[in-house]
Amino acid sequence: LGRRVLTLDADNDELDALLAGLVHTTAPDLLGVYGVGVDTAAILLVAAGDNADRIRSEAAWAHLCGVAPLPASSGKITRHRLNRGGNRQANHALWRIVFTRLGSEPRTRDYLERRLAEGLSKREIIRILKRYVAREVYRHLPR
Repeated sequence: LGRRVLTLDADNDELDALLAGLVHTTAPDLLGVYGVGVDTAAILLVAAGDNADRIRSEAAWAHLCGVAPLPASSGKITRHRLNRGGNRQANHALWRIVFTRLGSEPRTRDYLERRLAEGLSKREIIRILKRYVAREVYRHLPR
């Protein structure tokens, strides 16, 4: 059992190195985005590559990732809700980036505190941040 664990660990390290090499050659700028690691970048690149014909604009990329806001207004209240469609893996990758930033980037934490003071819920703020991150990631995707 111990040898099997060591073998699988070595295989995992090999695959991680291979994936890192592929991501570095395909989209080195994407790895420069705060909170984007090799695994997250690979997920986003796969989502973009699988749907290259659908990504004509930044808004189309956001819609593909499931972070384009949908209007959910009623009466005098103007709200948007989260899009439940799109590529769930890409959406989760954006979620991981947002939570990495919330934990370690002062600018994002300040934004969270400011929007909480304005009366938005944490869920709404995360939705807004995911949309912002999708916009930033789109600028770094290879064309």
